[in-house]
Amino acid sequence: MPAQLRFRALFVVLVVECVGLGFLDLRADGPPPSEDDEKTSYGTELDTPLVGDYTNYAGMNPILIEGVGLVVNLRGTGGNPAPSVHRSALLDEMKRRGVRNPNGILQSPDTALVIVRAYLPPMMKAGETLDAEVVIPDSADAKSLEGGWLMETYLSEHAIGGARILEGHAFAKAHGPILVPGATGDVARSSNSIHLRKGRVLGGATILKKRELAIFLKNEYRSVRNATRIADAIGRRFHHFDEYGSQKPMADAVTDKKLVLDIHPRYKDNYPRYLQVIRHIAFRETPLNQRLRMQRLHEDLLVPEKADRAALELEAIGKDAIPILKTGLKSPLLECRFHAAMALAYLEEPSAIPVLAEAARDERAFRVFALAALSTLDDAHAHLALRALMSEPSAETRYGAFRALWTLDRNDPFILGEPMALDPDSPERKPKSQRGLWMLHVLDTQGEPMAHCTLRTRPEVVLFGADQKLTPPLALTVGPHILVTAQTGAETAVVSRFEPNRPDQRKEVSLQLADLLHAVDELGATYPDVVQMLMQTSKQNNLPGRFETDALPESGRVYVRPATNALPGRKATIGKEHLSPNLFPRFEADSSAANAEAQARNDDEASDTSGMASVPADKSASGKDSESDDKPRWFWNPFNRAKKSK
Repeated sequence: MPAQLRFRALFVVLVVECVGLGFLDLRADGPPPSEDDEKTSYGTELDTPLVGDYTNYAGMNPILIEGVGLVVNLRGTGGNPAPSVHRSALLDEMKRRGVRNPNGILQSPDTALVIVRAYLPPMMKAGETLDAEVVIPDSADAKSLEGGWLMETYLSEHAIGGARILEGHAFAKAHGPILVPGATGDVARSSNSIHLRKGRVLGGATILKKRELAIFLKNEYRSVRNATRIADAIGRRFHHFDEYGSQKPMADAVTDKKLVLDIHPRYKDNYPRYLQVIRHIAFRETPLNQRLRMQRLHEDLLVPEKADRAALELEAIGKDAIPILKTGLKSPLLECRFHAAMALAYLEEPSAIPVLAEAARDERAFRVFALAALSTLDDAHAHLALRALMSEPSAETRYGAFRALWTLDRNDPFILGEPMALDPDSPERKPKSQRGLWMLHVLDTQGEPMAHCTLRTRPEVVLFGADQKLTPPLALTVGPHILVTAQTGAETAVVSRFEPNRPDQRKEVSLQLADLLHAVDELGATYPDVVQMLMQTSKQNNLPGRFETDALPESGRVYVRPATNALPGRKATIGKEHLSPNLFPRFEADSSAANAEAQARNDDEASDTSGMASVPADKSASGKDSESDDKPRWFWNPFNRAKKSK
């Protein structure tokens, strides 16, 4: 070998040795790699850092929006409001809208000044609706809101400064017929009852402005780099496509601390689950680390105490985790099968349907989550499973399954409803003025007949059992002008409408409940009038079965794990009481708005790291929760409702 070639070979060997010993650094100029980069490139750490380790959520709590409104059609139960900032605000708004003689209108006994409130949860978009609560101020003389109609009122965040009300951006506008709980109970005997001064417009507030949900980096991790990396990690798991076909992440890093989230369509009716999954996305992880973690999660999925978190982490991984989750469906323990099925449902796997149907039917603590998951699976077997659940004995199972199927496909022929309060003279079949649209669903289900009406979210009557026949005698008042009568032994009922200065109207109909509802609708009954009538039929034992209101499953219930030879049955709380899937809303007027956010933030410190279940170590039980699904469900103060047993 020539001497020159031998010299070059020796030089190369020396360079390689120097690099190997660390004497030479051939990388481009720049800062040395961080410890995080080294772990990302070469590490095999088992404790993978997750997005939830670096972030907190903001905007989880419902915010109060309110306005000052005018209620009309009160038939002498209104009154002239005393001078106040609220009266001044309403007069200013009426003048702005060009209303003539606003003071004269406020002085009428048929009108009332009211405070209108709504609680705006996160993730709501423009065009969606929520309930509006209507209250007569203490200083006003009006006695009752029964039969009233709320005129259009804008709702915003408010503060009182000096003698004026300071308004923020308008988030919603509300109007519609007012449902007054006290008008149907014993409290109606007293015209001064406080219950008659409160009401609710179901689905009456329409959202005008989207409310965003934000993630904030914890102070010790605050940086543009970390915010971008977290947005990228979320975007790899959840993304959408813009009008140009470009992939866009569902998270946007807007500052070095704040990320704004969009909700993935699959989770639009269960945003708490969406946030849980995001918390369990890996912040950084190599393919080798992920394989090692998935092996551990496979084992944890079969352990009841660990199954919840394991399923969430596997769901956060995505499609690659489906084979492991399917093994969880074979567990002999319902809790493990349930958590595996939940994750599979949100990964669009129909194999989860039988387990979710079993959980909804047999375990009340799992029911609300199982029904919400079934509502995401656009599969024929999911439709059939939900139809079957509507014939179960439990009222909340039946109506919860109806709500889930309506969410999945409101045009499913089994539940297809009929809009009521339509104007027959309108070619477009629009709602009649001053009545408000409501829906009637007549279902061909098995089991005990049941009539159900809603007192929140949206006005609807659902009849479980198509052939429901009333038992006479009947003497029912339907609002101020309609009367329903039937003699003992009669086969028909007479529906009459009496109103001053108008001709009387009369219809004779069968005793079928659906026919009677159509008849009172044709004579001008509003949805609150229909609720009042159904309440009377239940109290007078005219119905062939049960009457229920808002029979919705709830989160935060206790599940008792089966006892083993080593351990007695232990209690686990499934979910958070104020964090139900938004398919089954539970925002109460008297609840602390901060509860939901506080619970979500406390997940950072909880041992189960935001999983649905948590196990108090010092509690045990020998059997099922003693609360029964057959406990009667009676009616209500919707502004201070006791927690129901179902």
